[in-house]
Amino acid sequence: MNKILFLCTGNYYRSRFAENLFNWLASKQGLDWQADSRGLGLEHGTNNVGAISSYAAEALALRLVTIPDDERFPKRVTEEDFQAAVRIIALDESEHRPLMNERFPQWVDKIEYWLVHDIDQTSPAAALEKIENNLLQLIQQLAQS
Repeated sequence: MNKILFLCTGNYYRSRFAENLFNWLASKQGLDWQADSRGLGLEHGTNNVGAISSYAAEALALRLVTIPDDERFPKRVTEEDFQAAVRIIALDESEHRPLMNERFPQWVDKIEYWLVHDIDQTSPAAALEKIENNLLQLIQQLAQS
């Protein structure tokens, strides 16, 4: 099983949506890929309540993607997470490249960056739709390789 890792700041909203939707789409396509997600700066998520953002949970439900009742809480990324992944995608280059430079400089140029801003700059509907579109392209790319 190939592993893909999605990174965001708090591992609460964007990366959790990407992880759950990717796994659902990959399973439907019969791909030998599984996603996980982690956060680069959990300390920034001071207003987070519960295991996953209500915006992410609601958007997943609209797409008929179920999340487990015992959904895990956000996790901080570790060196082992980087080593275990075949592909790594940080969801907002402008936000995450500086965190990567500060915390994991050896990985900063070995990962892919998307440009999906957090809730302070982009509405949840627009951000999650952009993630979904990127995921659909990614799934298509993986299916052809």
